[in-house]
Amino acid sequence: MTSVAAAVMEAPLIDTATTVDDQTLVAETLAGRGEAFGTLVERYDRAVYHLAYRTLHDAEEARDVAQEAFFKAFRSLRTFRPGAKFSTWIFSIAYHACCDRLSRRKRYSSEELPDRADPGAGPEQEAIAGDDARRLRAAIARLPEKYRAVITLYHLQSRQYDEIAQVLEIPIGTVKTHLFRAKEQLRRMLNETATGDHNEL
Repeated sequence: MTSVAAAVMEAPLIDTATTVDDQTLVAETLAGRGEAFGTLVERYDRAVYHLAYRTLHDAEEARDVAQEAFFKAFRSLRTFRPGAKFSTWIFSIAYHACCDRLSRRKRYSSEELPDRADPGAGPEQEAIAGDDARRLRAAIARLPEKYRAVITLYHLQSRQYDEIAQVLEIPIGTVKTHLFRAKEQLRRMLNETATGDHNEL
């Protein structure tokens, strides 16, 4: 593999070939057709969970965040700005819910969160095999949260710079800087791991 981007494993993809667009589903939900919101949940649930899992490193908490995000979105749907992307909105809600949970973790502990990969299986565990994928997942998990969020949204969720900036509420220039530094850190960690494995042979 020639780059970190090429090595990053595939995230659950959002079906863009659907016949009913998000704006129509939002309008139908506001008109009282609850099944329309159910379609939105089906469309984005896996991607929202994936973002939450990458941020929190905890499968149960990630599921809770996903449910919480959609519940908040449903309650606040009348505040959704016409013309905006529903994906950006729901990712933003989920990301801020993750940040709230991380803040609570820090309040309940006098120590920093462990800088290691979660020992549990990730959502892509069954679909991806091989030592490279394992090392990459561990490396991403060791990134600072601000870099991990950008890598997740850009490479794993295929979000554009402007959408990432909206979700994380940071300037586009900061998104690009975080992405560059995240790639550099990943390259360094993967090289160190590869060197260490080679020395053990």
